[in-house]
Amino acid sequence: MFRKILVANRSEIAVRLLRACREMDITCATVFSDVDRDALHVRYADEAYHIGPAPARESYLNIDKIIDVAKKAGCDAIHPGYGFLAENAEFAARCEEEGIVFIGPPKEAIVAMGNKTVARQTAKEAGAPVIPGTLEPLDDEGIMVKAREMGYPVMLKAVSGGGGKGMRLVEGEDEMASAIRMARSEAKSAFDDDSLYLEKYIENPRHVEMQILVDRDGNGIYLGERECSIQRRHQKVIEEAPSVLIDEDLRRRMGEAALKVARAAGYYSAGTVEFLMDRDKNFYFLEVNTRLQVEHPVTEMVTGIDIVKEMIKIAAGEPLTIAQDEVRMRGHAIECRIYAEDPYNNFLPSPGTIWGLRLPGGPGVRVDIGVFEGAVVPMEYDPIIGKLIVWGKDRREAVERTRRALSEFVVKGIKTTIPFHERVMDNPLFLEGNFDTTFIDTVFKKMEEGREPRYLDVALATTAVHVHLEEMAPKAAAPATRGQAISPWKLYGRKLQMRTGLC
Repeated sequence: MFRKILVANRSEIAVRLLRACREMDITCATVFSDVDRDALHVRYADEAYHIGPAPARESYLNIDKIIDVAKKAGCDAIHPGYGFLAENAEFAARCEEEGIVFIGPPKEAIVAMGNKTVARQTAKEAGAPVIPGTLEPLDDEGIMVKAREMGYPVMLKAVSGGGGKGMRLVEGEDEMASAIRMARSEAKSAFDDDSLYLEKYIENPRHVEMQILVDRDGNGIYLGERECSIQRRHQKVIEEAPSVLIDEDLRRRMGEAALKVARAAGYYSAGTVEFLMDRDKNFYFLEVNTRLQVEHPVTEMVTGIDIVKEMIKIAAGEPLTIAQDEVRMRGHAIECRIYAEDPYNNFLPSPGTIWGLRLPGGPGVRVDIGVFEGAVVPMEYDPIIGKLIVWGKDRREAVERTRRALSEFVVKGIKTTIPFHERVMDNPLFLEGNFDTTFIDTVFKKMEEGREPRYLDVALATTAVHVHLEEMAPKAAAPATRGQAISPWKLYGRKLQMRTGLC
């Protein structure tokens, strides 16, 4: 087993990785930029090293600096988490050259699965169903011709895509020229590669992914599916396991298809094979995420398997000790990504100082957090500040606990997506499991845009009435004694004030 691991990331995922190292009795080091000097992951690690100014390209994306820190700190291995260098084949190759273990898949698998057209070809050859479309990049004219042959609507996608970048839904030929221009520009900026390909658009799809673990000897298991259909701008915001759509037979078929794709790519480590599912429950290969997923905790909650520890063991050369027939999904788990964003203003980022923080607790509640009271949320990075993961014996209890936990979750000083998650947990379509990837656009597109959460006006009104009643009431002849009843108005007002951060 490794003696010392460098966690080359920040915020909540860095803290998650550092905790796993602590439990495995592995010394853990981390890195930080100028704006992260006082961050939670820096405080938690055994050692922390400065790697440059705030821009990611000069710090967290700087391969030379990360490698230099790992060598100076005497680290055996590097865990990249997700984002930044997690799916960078050049970084994996440099680690290998320097004699440092990259905790993730081999560079060849990252290259193969990072190129979406190569990944589609690999999946097709492995026997996995793929969405109709092209298996090679196209120039502008080729895109126009192929789109006419396929018939609109179509999905225009970046070959090196991920996170919804370089992706456009095109519903007619009159939209295609501008869609190509925007997609190429976005892909070039995000991936330094403006290559595009086409897929047939599946209407009202469900986004379901399969978590896998494969060791260096090719032994693999699947840990069940995650439903990831609640998305905004093609980025997931709520995930759950299991999916309400999947039965044991479909789970087995999807799991086996996922392992076939992984083995065809020479993949090992933890990974996620993503699928789109149509109305008739036909599933199609979408892509492979060659890293730890943001939503891995929901799988951990229902299986009891620590995916991060398994990644570390596989990277150290240990064989899988879990057989497929030992994997059981118990109960139901839901994850809400808590972003520093304003859900009532098109999810715009909301950086700033957190001057008040109260985390939820109780049965079945887990919070993976990357901030603390007094922490500054910088504008330079992804605005996720934490994740609320809740488990229940069934989906109904998981939703009820999530609703309760969200009501306890207070973040003051910045806007967050907590009010949005509360709205989703109350939505009849979500409660019925009747939703798809268009849920936010169709259900919440006009969700009181520009307004505060619905209970703010009530809180203000309640407080005003309470003050008025206090002024009108006769003054007490003696000070309040212990055990004296408190006005119901005061109690209700306090509760609402706490939820809105007014107290």
